[in-house]
Amino acid sequence: MSCEQQDQQEIVPLESLQKFAVELIEKAGAKPEHARALADLIIAADHRGHYSHGMNRLDYYLQDLINGYNAVDKEPEVLKQTPATALVDGNNCLGPVVGKFCIDLAIEKAKSIGIGWVCAKGSNHFGIAGWYSMRAMEQGLIGMAFCNTSPFMIPTRGKTQTLGTNPISVAAKGNNGEEFVLDMATTAVAQGKIEINKRLGKDTMLGLGVDRNGKVKCLHLECQTCGYKGFGLGFMVEIFCGLLSGSRFGQNIRHWARHDAEADLGQCFVAINPEMFALGFESRLSELIHHCKDQTPADGEKEVLVAGDPERSHIELCSKLGGIPYFKKQMDFAVRLYSLTSYY
Repeated sequence: MSCEQQDQQEIVPLESLQKFAVELIEKAGAKPEHARALADLIIAADHRGHYSHGMNRLDYYLQDLINGYNAVDKEPEVLKQTPATALVDGNNCLGPVVGKFCIDLAIEKAKSIGIGWVCAKGSNHFGIAGWYSMRAMEQGLIGMAFCNTSPFMIPTRGKTQTLGTNPISVAAKGNNGEEFVLDMATTAVAQGKIEINKRLGKDTMLGLGVDRNGKVKCLHLECQTCGYKGFGLGFMVEIFCGLLSGSRFGQNIRHWARHDAEADLGQCFVAINPEMFALGFESRLSELIHHCKDQTPADGEKEVLVAGDPERSHIELCSKLGGIPYFKKQMDFAVRLYSLTSYY
């Protein structure tokens, strides 16, 4: 097969993806409302161009459901709370089910008293962190979401995997539809991006990993690093998620590819009501965005971007195409999942 044939893309309408994903997740054992939450998350990731956390991760979720390591007959529950805070037990439900419950609780508190800070234990992989922060943003709030993950990051000057990719997301809305949506791993690259490259048969980037002695070499699945700033941010996420919630943390978290134990991930969701602070937040945010975007780009660059711009461009592309574009190998993988009826 030629490179051109390998790179052929298929356009899949969002409605078809939703139906496909929900049916597959329900077959794996999830109840309908949980299946819809997970499907919404997966499709939102691909719609925004985060293919590493969309259909690419469907097999991961299905394996946990099939092997009985996700609860299918429970719901998240609040263990303790104050007007501004809450501790939630995810009861091993699907990550998007836990995350949606928690961010909605944080939103409710923020609307009431100005801030909601909710930590969860007993959760699972929750997909793109931006899905939760944007849920708060869409209601006029500043949203934040954090999650600890399987240990991949090696501490600066260390050589043992200790922290996860521990993502961070912050989302806020300005005027006239302008948005700031930060959604990033605290490692040099998200684990899912390595998975996508492997699935598409692409080379990974050099210089993002270390060997067993802690020396920078090339990128491997087991040796990601991102410098002391990323290490510091990853540690901060672990404090918010693993330590505050009482979930597993650091090296205690199971490996991402294992499906023989509960994940017990820790997560943190924050909503802030800007109306409780200085008036005109949206206008000032738009002004800051334009300070960045309206400047003359560096030589060789077309434009200056702020967090969320690439995702908006991808959503616009999907609208023009009439669906989400996938490489053939990506869709072949999804179809194989569906055809393996023995799983279900």
